[in-house]
Amino acid sequence: MKLLLLFLFLPLIGMSQVTASNNTKADIQHVFNSYSKHKTASTLLRNRFPIHTINSVDYVSFLGIASSSFNIGNLQANGILVGAHVGDVVSFKFPLSQLDQVLLIAGFERIEMAGMIKPLLNKTPGDVRADSVWAGIGLPQGYTGKDVIIGITDWGFDYSSPMFYDTTLTSTRIIAAWDQFKTSGPAPLGYSYGTEFSTPADFIAAGSDTSNIYSYATHGTHVAGIAGGSGAGTEYRGIAFEANYLFTTFLVDEASVLDAWQWMFDKAESEGKRLVVNMSWGLYHLGAIDGTSILSQGLDNFSALNVVFVTSAGNNGQVNFHLEKDFIGDTLQSRINFYSSATLTTVWGQSIHIWGQPGNEFTGGFKILTNSNGYLGESPDYSTLTTTSYIDSFIVVNTVDTVWYNLSADNAYPSNGRPQIRMRIKFPPSGLKIVLKSSAPSGKVHYWNVTELTNDVGNWGMPFIASGPGTVSGNDQYGIGTPACSKSAITVAAYTAEYPLINGTIVGGTPAYFTSIGPLMNDSMKPDIAAPGVQVVSSISSYTDASFSTFTSVDFNGRTYPFAKFSGTSMSSPVVAGVVALILDANQYLAPSQVKNIIKQTARIDSHTGMIPSIGDTKWGWGKVNAYAAIQLALMTTGLNEYGSELTWEIYPNPSRNKISLTDIEGEITNIQVIDLQGRIALTLEFVQQIDISSLTSGSYILRIIRDGKVEQKRFIKG
Repeated sequence: MKLLLLFLFLPLIGMSQVTASNNTKADIQHVFNSYSKHKTASTLLRNRFPIHTINSVDYVSFLGIASSSFNIGNLQANGILVGAHVGDVVSFKFPLSQLDQVLLIAGFERIEMAGMIKPLLNKTPGDVRADSVWAGIGLPQGYTGKDVIIGITDWGFDYSSPMFYDTTLTSTRIIAAWDQFKTSGPAPLGYSYGTEFSTPADFIAAGSDTSNIYSYATHGTHVAGIAGGSGAGTEYRGIAFEANYLFTTFLVDEASVLDAWQWMFDKAESEGKRLVVNMSWGLYHLGAIDGTSILSQGLDNFSALNVVFVTSAGNNGQVNFHLEKDFIGDTLQSRINFYSSATLTTVWGQSIHIWGQPGNEFTGGFKILTNSNGYLGESPDYSTLTTTSYIDSFIVVNTVDTVWYNLSADNAYPSNGRPQIRMRIKFPPSGLKIVLKSSAPSGKVHYWNVTELTNDVGNWGMPFIASGPGTVSGNDQYGIGTPACSKSAITVAAYTAEYPLINGTIVGGTPAYFTSIGPLMNDSMKPDIAAPGVQVVSSISSYTDASFSTFTSVDFNGRTYPFAKFSGTSMSSPVVAGVVALILDANQYLAPSQVKNIIKQTARIDSHTGMIPSIGDTKWGWGKVNAYAAIQLALMTTGLNEYGSELTWEIYPNPSRNKISLTDIEGEITNIQVIDLQGRIALTLEFVQQIDISSLTSGSYILRIIRDGKVEQKRFIKG
């Protein structure tokens, strides 16, 4: 049959190859190689490339520029489907089984594989170059996160969603889920609360996590879909679409999220897989926001155990909720703007967080004014030096209006030695203005104005406003909260994905107006990287009672699963979590610090980012995440971890003085390196059964290979 097909194509063979871009040539090669290997077009291939089944035959779509010898009849007679022919532009579909012959087709001056239209989430893989990683262009193979676990700490998981199944929609990729709100049990081993689900039957029976402070939410389903969703038969595929999942619906406190991380770590260890944890949430209430809080330290400790954390930078860009002042014995005043909502019943007031420099005390308090700036009263000036007890008080003005507040302070906060005041002021009666007042003998002091809710989960800022003589307005700087401020975390800003319109015009690429701006109050640089986070389409929980506008939907197992557009750094964070999963899929030996450095070193800049200094940028970090370049560097980087004990091959003898051999090794070896413990390459060679190490000085070395597209390494001793 193959000879017959070749014979049929002989009249179409030209004297030379048709002109095509290297992009098209690479795509042709990748598609045909994959088809030749698997004898079918996989779901992955169909979602990535324009492959269509027509009358039981698979075709690949192309566009071409017709030459003077162009003949529709000859093409059609030989099984090529010709579509539109507008001027010299022709659309045609070429049989997949003969794709290696398409560049020899007669009748065209130039051809290119038809680009797929990729709206919204499908803009994201292209923007961050993940599509090139999937395709394996110029790489040992494609990477999809298959051997990595993505942990999502969030609320609103739909355990039954096809987005969390494999690409064949046959088996769930959720390893386990822990709903800390659900009281029926059983709780995870070693914990006394919540309910653990660990089998496919559990997930189907539960359907979703239970109602919690967000009711039946959907945020977690959307976030998880971005990080690793299968696509569920749609174009809206996540970045690491073959990764496994761990989900935790966590109670809103630091201890509970620390429990979640531990539970995820233990699960990943038992599976023998690397773990990346996504945190599309953040608060300004959780201790010091300079990376020294207990939660940040806990995160750093888990990082030392090889967990990679990725977190949202926050959504307080262009909100002037921050103030800073270098005092020289003077005073600062600024009106505190309060968040008002007729529907959000949990609004309590505003929380003012104030941090100074170690050894420099300051005072904080507030004045009460009329709308015309008439003076009505004020609180005492609370000093960080002398305020040692909790203040819970109120001020009565006009004999009928009461302003409630509470305040606590430290002269030296335990984690960083900084003086601090947390002052909470309840929403005042109408007609009253609240003006912050503060003074200090010397030193810089920072202020943040954050909405306070009755359930303590407000994470958005409100402006400081210049209102009357002597008052100043705030700025949008220093907007990174917890856990984004943690040293080990990869903190992600947001921008609009860049993509071409049908007419070829490139749009997008600009920073999201809402993305929080750094640095930290100790002037450490944050964020670390930026990723698409505007109008991202992903999965929605089919059980949610939250309001949203359905973008599309799929039917699966007798249930309808919607997709919707959300914006926020909540969306950009899982993009990077997915990229981390791709990196760890390629090289499981990388330490979290190495992963973070790889992402920063390979970040791309463009006309929107401008030139970024070596110390990073307070809006972009080190630039836009570049999955393809990150994978390339990851494959060349020697990991610091000791993963690999499960490898079937051994180094023998070990120790050795002259020669070593690799025993029980199978698969395709594409690279061998011997590396010393300072990271220097001592030997580079093609695969041989015996390796001469006699020229090496005595000591410990790492033997590093790339086998079947993945980095593997083991230590040996040169005697």
